[in-house]
Amino acid sequence: MATAAPDGLAVVDASGRFTQLNPAAVQLCGLAEEELIGARAPFPLSQDAATRTLGLLEEDASAEHVTTWPLGPGPRREFAYRLHRLPASPGLTVVAFRDVTGDRQRQRRVAAIARTAANLATQGSLTATLDALAAEVVQADALAGAQILTLDSSGHGLRIMGAAGFGHWPDFFDRLMQVRERGGLLLMLKVLATGETVVVPNRWAAIRDDPAWAPLRAYLGELEWESFASVPLTIRGQGTGVLNAFFKPGEAIGRHTLEFLAAMAEQAAIAVDYAALLERERDAARREERQRLARDLHDSIVQQVFSISMQAESMAVLAQRDSPLPAEAVLRISDEVGLLSKAALADLRAMVHELRPSSTAELGGLEEAIRALAASTANRTGLRFRLSLGQGLERITGELAEDVYRIIAEAIHNIVKHAAASRVTIRLVVSGDRLTASVTDYGRGIAVDDGRGGPADTDAGYGLKAMKERAERWCGTVTVRPRREGGTVVRLGVPLAIGVPLDSTGPPPPRTQGTSPATATGRQ
Repeated sequence: MATAAPDGLAVVDASGRFTQLNPAAVQLCGLAEEELIGARAPFPLSQDAATRTLGLLEEDASAEHVTTWPLGPGPRREFAYRLHRLPASPGLTVVAFRDVTGDRQRQRRVAAIARTAANLATQGSLTATLDALAAEVVQADALAGAQILTLDSSGHGLRIMGAAGFGHWPDFFDRLMQVRERGGLLLMLKVLATGETVVVPNRWAAIRDDPAWAPLRAYLGELEWESFASVPLTIRGQGTGVLNAFFKPGEAIGRHTLEFLAAMAEQAAIAVDYAALLERERDAARREERQRLARDLHDSIVQQVFSISMQAESMAVLAQRDSPLPAEAVLRISDEVGLLSKAALADLRAMVHELRPSSTAELGGLEEAIRALAASTANRTGLRFRLSLGQGLERITGELAEDVYRIIAEAIHNIVKHAAASRVTIRLVVSGDRLTASVTDYGRGIAVDDGRGGPADTDAGYGLKAMKERAERWCGTVTVRPRREGGTVVRLGVPLAIGVPLDSTGPPPPRTQGTSPATATGRQ
C-alpha cells in the first residue's frame, strides 16, 4: 500500500474488518496498528447504506460520506470516506478517509446559529425558545448538557428558562441556595457580576469531592461530563443571565468553542430582551385599554345610571305627596327611565363587543358589532353616524373580523379624540375577493404630515401603527389621508383570497376565507 498518501487508506474485508492500514490511517484512528487489524471498521460497505452525505468537500463530494469513529483517545472523530472496490480481489474494499471533525463542527455551529435566529423570528414562549436554543448548543458541539438561566422580574434571583440534557428538578434553586449556604462556589454568580466568561476544566471532579455540593450532586451526576463553561447574557451592557455548558470527558474548550457559545448567548439575550419588550408593550396596551374603558364608563354608562337613579328619586318624591300622582308625570319619568336603560344596555353591549369582538358571530356578526359600536359612541359623544354596510359581510369571520372591527374602532376613537367632528361615515363592502372599508370624519381631522409640509400616510401614534399591523397580517393596507373638503378618511383594503395571517416564513397558502388560521395550518 502507498505509505505517503495524504489521506488514510485502509483495506476492509467482506465482514467489515480492517486488514491493512497505511500510517496516515493508523494516525487518524489514534490506535496502534496491531489493535486496528481485525477491528471493525466504521465504514458501511454497502453503497445503499444510510450514511450522511457531506456535500461540501472537493469536486467529487457527492461520492463522499461521513461516519463516526468512536474508538481511540479523546472525543469521537468524524471521517469523510470513499469506497473503492477491488475487482481483482473480490470481498476486499479500499477505503480512503480523512478527519473532518473540525469542518463538521463548524458546519453544525453555523447551522445552529442560523436555526436559532430563525426561531427567534417566529418566537413562541420564551421557555420554548430557550429550550430549543440549549438543544442547538448541545447538538452542535456534542456537549453533555446546557442550561440557560435568567434573572427573575425582581432582578435578584435566577431561574432556569432553558435546558438540554438535564432532567427537570422543581427544587433546583432551593438546592442551589443550599449549596451556597454550605459554602459552595457558584461560578455563574461571578459571571453575572463581572460579565466575563468563566472556563473550569475538571469541574465535575471538584464538585464531586466537595461536601458543599451534596444537595446538587445527584442532579449534576445525571450526565457524564468533565469541564464547565459559563457565558454571560448581556442586554445593553447589563447582565441578565448566563449560558452554562457542560463538556463531555476529553472535550477540549478552545477559542472557537467559546466564540460559538458567546454567539448563542447573544441569541439567548435577544430572545429575553424581545420577550421583556413584548410584555412591556402588552402591559402598556392593557393599561391604555383599562383607562379607555374607565373613561367610556364614566362618560356614558355611569352618567346614564346616575340619571336613572335621579328619575327614581323623583318618582319617590312624587309618591310621598298626599295628592294622587299625575299620570302624565309618571309616564314621562317611565319613558325617560326606559330610554336611559336602553342607552346603557347598548353601551354595555358595545363594550362587550370591543372586549371580545370575536364573539360577535353569535350576536349578528361583524355588521352587528359595527352597528353596536356606532350606537354606543353616538350615545356617549353625540356624534352622528351614517353606516353603509354592503352585502357579503357575513363572509368576514374569526380573527379577520376581529382585526377589521378593531381597525374601525381605533379610527373612531381617533376621531372622538382629535377630529372635533359632528358626523362620521362608515362604509364596508365585499366586492369579489376583496374587503374595502373607510371611516370618514368631517371635522378638522388628524394632523398628517410627511415631514415636508404635505399630506402623506403616517405611522404616527401607537393606534395608527396597530391598525396597519392588523391589516398587514392579512396582506392588507391601511391609509390615512386628509380630505380636501376637510376632515380625514381612513381606508382599509384586505384581499380575501389570502386568509391566513402572514408569519416570518413568507406568504400563507390560499384558503377559503372563514376557515380559522389554526385549522388551515394544522395547529390545534
